[in-house]
Amino acid sequence: MDFKIKKASLEDLNETAELFNLYRIFYRQESDVEKGKQFLKERFLNSESDIFLVFWENKAVGFVQLYKLFHYTKLQKQFLLSDLFVHPDYRGKGLSVALIDRSKKWCEETGACGLMLETEKTNDIGNQLYPRCDFEYDGAHNYYHWWKK
Repeated sequence: MDFKIKKASLEDLNETAELFNLYRIFYRQESDVEKGKQFLKERFLNSESDIFLVFWENKAVGFVQLYKLFHYTKLQKQFLLSDLFVHPDYRGKGLSVALIDRSKKWCEETGACGLMLETEKTNDIGNQLYPRCDFEYDGAHNYYHWWKK
């Protein structure tokens, strides 16, 4: 395979923002590269997430974004695998699995106990991918959200 994964930094902002915009469009959000760029810039500047980019023939074609959390029973740091995206033209090449594997390695490198994630029930690709990558479905918990009005 002809790919490389690197930890993104502020110098990768433009490439990351373009992919992040496509990811948001996948989740039915309006295209807004500049707003996404500002969001990502804040994450970089405040060290609020870790982003890994995957390059295919020197072109950024996918990313994963991890947010630090803490697990109350393991009493350790863990990561929320918040965003995972590979450009449609580059799917089927194992790049999503490679990004997940890099995320697992990041847990080992940083002393985190593991990864957690959520995805929509309608995300057929993700719902097939995650169990193949050794994620266990947690049917014992209900997930809720609250949005400020």
